[in-house]
Amino acid sequence: MIPVNSADKPKETKNYREEQITVYEDGREKSVKEAIILEKPLSIVIDGNPYSLVMCSPGDEEALIAGFCLSEGVIEHLDDLLSVDFSAAAGVNTATVTLSPGRRQKTGDMCNKKQTGIPTGCGICKDQPAGATCRPLTPVISHHQFTIEEVLGCIHRLPKYQVLHPKTHSAHAAMIFDQALAPISFAEDVGRHNALDKAIGRVVLDDKMPSVVLGVMSSRLSYELVQKAARAKIKMLFGISRPTALAVDLARSVDMTLGCTKHDKLMIFCGGNRIVP
Repeated sequence: MIPVNSADKPKETKNYREEQITVYEDGREKSVKEAIILEKPLSIVIDGNPYSLVMCSPGDEEALIAGFCLSEGVIEHLDDLLSVDFSAAAGVNTATVTLSPGRRQKTGDMCNKKQTGIPTGCGICKDQPAGATCRPLTPVISHHQFTIEEVLGCIHRLPKYQVLHPKTHSAHAAMIFDQALAPISFAEDVGRHNALDKAIGRVVLDDKMPSVVLGVMSSRLSYELVQKAARAKIKMLFGISRPTALAVDLARSVDMTLGCTKHDKLMIFCGGNRIVP
């Protein structure tokens, strides 16, 4: 686990609240209680440098930090994280990350170049937003093959783990499977990027990175999500709607299988060699 040095670490809490609302249906008006998802800012500071401000659901902040740092290319292994200090001031929770001396030397001034509000780079230099740093991705290496039924079985497991979405109807989820297609990580969050970071972070904290093979998400797949998956060495990534063109380009460039499903129809956009009838 990451050493956590502060008593101000956010405490586990419900990530939704009940709200009295008015509903109009069939020409009638009624007042009902509904659950709405919570969303709070978390400021991430790396080696003393403000790096990013994320809006996330409360809970599992350690996994979020570990997954976020891996997804951003700030770390490669859990050992790269020396400690995380949590503090709270002016209503904003702050996670201060201290990298190991060896990792700090490797990253150089990379963390100084991050500008809050600029999207994460896609990994394809010519398409990167201005100001974003270029952190090349390496291909995912895998010779795993799964049947259509096995892949659909993984995708269909995701809703069974979701607790926050049925209550609020506004949470995203991510789930990661190993080579035996056993689930090794699951997370829900108001943001799809956060959900994947939390799921990846849990794998990092549990030291199961070598087992990662397949990921499932409750959202469409953007290039940023593919980038995060590639850094975590997820070989196959599936969503519930079609990926963007840039996401497909990036997945193809790192030899990742990318697909989506609608009911029982499986659509593969690249990396079809890992799918067998």
